[in-house]
Amino acid sequence: MTIVEISSYVFMIIGGVFYFLGGLGVLRMPDTFNRIQAGTKATTLGAFSLLIGVGIAHPEWLLKVVLIIIFIALSNPIGSSVLAKATYKAYGAPDNVVEDDLKEWFGGDDDAR
Repeated sequence: MTIVEISSYVFMIIGGVFYFLGGLGVLRMPDTFNRIQAGTKATTLGAFSLLIGVGIAHPEWLLKVVLIIIFIALSNPIGSSVLAKATYKAYGAPDNVVEDDLKEWFGGDDDAR
């Protein structure tokens, strides 16, 4: 086994660990906003690590891997932000919010909870 294969496997294992932690965070977090954050951040890092491992193992795929990483880096935060805003609009802010920055954005309705 070469050092390239070992490093690619290490990145793939790190990616798998991040995916596992993301799934665990989705199960363990108390509300939807925390679940979105845990799932998005962990799966983004997991996908990056996994794709880097694939790119190291197959250098001919490196351009495709970089394009996929760029797509994930752009789409994942936008998707999670849209999910969080839709959740806020449907159910309001959770009870443990200290400062509600979206209250003014969505009309300042206290009855949204």
